[in-house]
Amino acid sequence: MVEKTFNFIVNGGEATGGPPIGPALGPLGVNIMAIVNKINQETAEYKGVPVPVDVTLDTDTKEFTVEVGMLSTFALITQALGIAKGSPTPNTEHVGDLAFDQVVDIARRKRQGLFASTLKGAVKEIVGSCQSMGVTIEGFPAGEVQAQITAGEFDMRLAEAG
Repeated sequence: MVEKTFNFIVNGGEATGGPPIGPALGPLGVNIMAIVNKINQETAEYKGVPVPVDVTLDTDTKEFTVEVGMLSTFALITQALGIAKGSPTPNTEHVGDLAFDQVVDIARRKRQGLFASTLKGAVKEIVGSCQSMGVTIEGFPAGEVQAQITAGEFDMRLAEAG
């Protein structure tokens, strides 16, 4: 049994048998469309967003597994807002507004990949990303929300979200 792992970045729910998947897997004699369909099934909720995917293949039996990696904070924020990119001038031009609950949801999804030891810390990391992207939170600039979180103004909401 020889296992090989391939790493791909695909648009969620939109993988094809073309590059990069087809050329990498084709020489191994596997059913590429079965793998592509499984990738699309696993990444459907991230429609159109770049998603890291690992395909582990047993070269003897041709059996495979598909594992979806963690999306970047940028990808989760743009997906939540339905935008393609952040602001070129984030301090003056805002590209979207998130509800605080959306920020908490993103922090929860990213939690294992963040440095924060608490949900409050994780939310502050996500708010920092919002600031650099030109995204406001409930109508307030991200910098102000950072200060409000530090001052404890969101502690009750974070405890409820716990």
